[in-house]
Amino acid sequence: MNIIDELEWRDAINQQTDKEGLRALSNEKSVSVYCGVDPTGDSMHIGHLIPFMVLKRFQLAGHRPVILIGGATGTIGDPSGRQTERSLQTLEQIQANVDALTAQMKKLFITEGDNQIRMVNNYDWTQQINVIEFLRDYGKNFSINTMLAKDVVASRLDSGISFTEFSYQILQSLDYLHLYRNEDVQLQIGGSDQWGNITSGLDLIRKKEGAEAKAFGLTIPLMLKSDGTKFGKTAGGAVWLDPKKTTPYEFYQFWANTDDRDVVKYLKYFTFLSKEQIDELAQKVETEPHKREAQKMLAEEMTRFVHSEEMLEQAKRITSALFSGDIQSLTADEIEQGFKEMPTYEATRDSKNIVDWLVDMGIEPSKRQAREDITKGAISINGDRISDIAHEITAEQAIGGRFIIVRKGKKNYSLVKLA
Repeated sequence: MNIIDELEWRDAINQQTDKEGLRALSNEKSVSVYCGVDPTGDSMHIGHLIPFMVLKRFQLAGHRPVILIGGATGTIGDPSGRQTERSLQTLEQIQANVDALTAQMKKLFITEGDNQIRMVNNYDWTQQINVIEFLRDYGKNFSINTMLAKDVVASRLDSGISFTEFSYQILQSLDYLHLYRNEDVQLQIGGSDQWGNITSGLDLIRKKEGAEAKAFGLTIPLMLKSDGTKFGKTAGGAVWLDPKKTTPYEFYQFWANTDDRDVVKYLKYFTFLSKEQIDELAQKVETEPHKREAQKMLAEEMTRFVHSEEMLEQAKRITSALFSGDIQSLTADEIEQGFKEMPTYEATRDSKNIVDWLVDMGIEPSKRQAREDITKGAISINGDRISDIAHEITAEQAIGGRFIIVRKGKKNYSLVKLA
């Protein structure tokens, strides 16, 4: 299957500048394809993954991916999708972000062979251009009328846009021209909000290189959930690729909790499973939705892809232990992941009667209620049901010397950290 046909089957194409021309080029040769990201933070989130999943598909189909980390454009700020100006960062912070994003990208893409990933930073060529060269050699090729008509600028005219952010599309266009000339890049891909920037780059290439220059643009559809809300956001905020910001267990759970109405769409877009495999899982969503096999496969594929097989197995162990109540099978680090969002208390290492301990923690409102819950078997410590009101809580019970897990009833967990 041609890469363009595959992307169409996966519903991964929003707009193309020349559909048949790009299909012909991709059949004819190994195409250099670029996608960019600005270093506005020290980690990508899963929303950033959307265009890069398409770039990865091009790489797996034998094409050559070029990833641009915008060390220069990151100092300016992309106005796309925003109603307010971005806060400017220091050059030192931007460089730290560049390094962090580069490391993340290298984990996701093939780094050896003829079609290995190429990493570039637009600061390397932009820093050499002085303001006179910028205005004469590049600014002269851009019509203010055309720039004002671009959605990214037109949407900001009422709220206001600085000249700095207004000029962003010129810098991104310059990037495409540079990569066309120096890296043989003939295709730029991006989110649907990048259409104006991409077409500006194509206009610049044709003005500089001639109307017959073979260069193309492709955008990816805006990803929305079935309820109409934006993909990738949770009640707790963004789902990050950095395991320190979103643990592998939380990452796994995000995908495992996908709505039945969305799971087939996500399997097509975010996994590298075949059409036959996805069709089979789609059938199971229809006939056996309670088994949630499609969601489990999605969670496994994505956690393995972004983190590793080891982190996937850890996330599955935590999930299994929380479901079964087998808390003692977990390490302290796994407990820290699995109970990150649960009520957390701190206690000393002194031994104490369980009734007093539960009340002191605030887990139980009174000693009477604590005694009642214990005698009814409603309290478990580290997965073991406690029915003796004379039971002593000691530091030796702490898993890894750090944590004691209290379960009240069937689902109410609390994490107690020992000081």
